[in-house]
Amino acid sequence: MRSKADVDAAIRRERRAVLIVNTRSRRGRRRYPEALRLLGDAGFTFSSLHPVDDPHTLPRVFTEVLAAEPDLVIVGGGDGTLKEAVRHLVHRDVVLGLLPLGTTNNFARGLLLPLDLAGAVSVIAEGKVADVDLGELDPEDGGPAEIFANMVSLGLSVRVAGTVPHRLKRHLGRAAYFLTALRRLPRHDPFSATVTIGGERHAMVTHQLNVANGSHHSGRPIARDASPDDRLLAIYRLGGPARIRLLSATARHVLTGHRRTLAEPSFLTTDEVEVATDPPMPVDVDGELRTSTPFRVRLLPNALRVMVPRHFTDT
Repeated sequence: MRSKADVDAAIRRERRAVLIVNTRSRRGRRRYPEALRLLGDAGFTFSSLHPVDDPHTLPRVFTEVLAAEPDLVIVGGGDGTLKEAVRHLVHRDVVLGLLPLGTTNNFARGLLLPLDLAGAVSVIAEGKVADVDLGELDPEDGGPAEIFANMVSLGLSVRVAGTVPHRLKRHLGRAAYFLTALRRLPRHDPFSATVTIGGERHAMVTHQLNVANGSHHSGRPIARDASPDDRLLAIYRLGGPARIRLLSATARHVLTGHRRTLAEPSFLTTDEVEVATDPPMPVDVDGELRTSTPFRVRLLPNALRVMVPRHFTDT
């Protein structure tokens, strides 16, 4: 692996990149021509262009692109596109340039990226290379490990992610998830979960449990000191067994997350955690239903190279 300074210098010198945009994402198809124009205006040329209208082809696209060992891969899309990108870029001497074209853009928010296209391109052109953390989920059923950037979640959000209407999401953005959650909540049952950290077991009953590497959930901060580069996984539930508690905890998260800290008792922090539930439940990994409980998550420190603003604190 080259130093960050060396790969940063190579990107500045060559101004050459690969561009992969999921044109099936909420804004991908509409913003792809603008992304090309803005990146060209910033002095970038492209070794290859990949407007992807079938997300199932993304694994093949990333495999082919990385075989050429580019310095910079610019990726535009939502959670699914980001998940595929980090799966291929983990521990690689290749830098990710992120165009946040999804609905919530949680990981981009944690990296302090502007959410407008011109601002995101400006970071790729004038920002710096940082090494940030990722997470790895290992299912206990022997299935394949899953690399993630932002969050693993189970409970109501999984039901919401699987049922939110695409048309509603396209028109309302983040509000579509909130409205779908309100519709699903009266029929959602609480579950029992056991969270094990360093041999210590924490039992809880809840409607929602999250394991976060990133700092944002549903477009809002988890805590003011949370970061995708803090060497911590943050485990927290939203509410207890009563549905009204879930609503109040969610409201607290939305309204006061930017004032909370990871030192509060509502958070458990670690670099490795085991989660089991009764009954076994499906698990959302960065917006994709990929596995089920029980599972183990471990932190992968400094596992991803990414372009960030110069004021981002890179540890």
